[in-house]
Amino acid sequence: MEEKILRKLIIKPFSINEVRYGNRFSIKDNILELVPEKIEELKSAQDLIVDIKLDIIKPGDYNKEINTIMDIIPISTKVLGKIGEGITHTLTGVYVMLTGVDEDGRQMHEFGSSEGILSEQLKFGRRGTPSTSDYIIHMDVTIRGGLPFDRTLPNACFRACDDFIQEIRNTLKTIDGRQADSSYEYLDKSRPGKKKVVLVKQIAGQGAMYDNLVFPEEPSGFEGGTSIIDMCNMPMILSPNEYRDGILRALV
Repeated sequence: MEEKILRKLIIKPFSINEVRYGNRFSIKDNILELVPEKIEELKSAQDLIVDIKLDIIKPGDYNKEINTIMDIIPISTKVLGKIGEGITHTLTGVYVMLTGVDEDGRQMHEFGSSEGILSEQLKFGRRGTPSTSDYIIHMDVTIRGGLPFDRTLPNACFRACDDFIQEIRNTLKTIDGRQADSSYEYLDKSRPGKKKVVLVKQIAGQGAMYDNLVFPEEPSGFEGGTSIIDMCNMPMILSPNEYRDGILRALV
């Protein structure tokens, strides 16, 4: 029997050479513009958040003090279809870095923190981390102090950051795919009569910052995702393209 194509995923990258502030969220001529005033809206939207600072870190400008790194997040969005199929637009040359602390100075971490000088706390050029030629959009969230440390605190940080990234995603959705730097096609195939291969990935699901989300609305997103803790750490079967497209979000 002939092989059968089950799903097709097309990922189109758009390179960013500069990140700066502007009057609206915009992606044009390889320049990403952000609206800093959006931060005030994010702060007022959640009672747990006391302050949010936004900073654009240029390539090589890493000699700065940061709170613990909660996540490094790529910027991707679905243009057609759901995660694992259809068309995804993604930005290269830029990542989002989320850091967090509460008013009492407690770092938003579990099983070890990473506050300190950025150049000493982040390994550049690894899978999932920026290279030294990438811009970093740094969002630092301060949570109300005096509260028990549970998932609601870091999740408030993740949600605010995801709402900010969604503004960029909404702009990324509108770009003509023909302007992409390239286009990569990935096929999930069924090969009758061939050996069936399953890769097993063990993920964490046991604490406030030791959690994973699956099935978010956007690639590597937060909104709509389900905590692996809330799913009682049950095994899940994902297609190769779902995994490739960012259906799993690690909150560590």
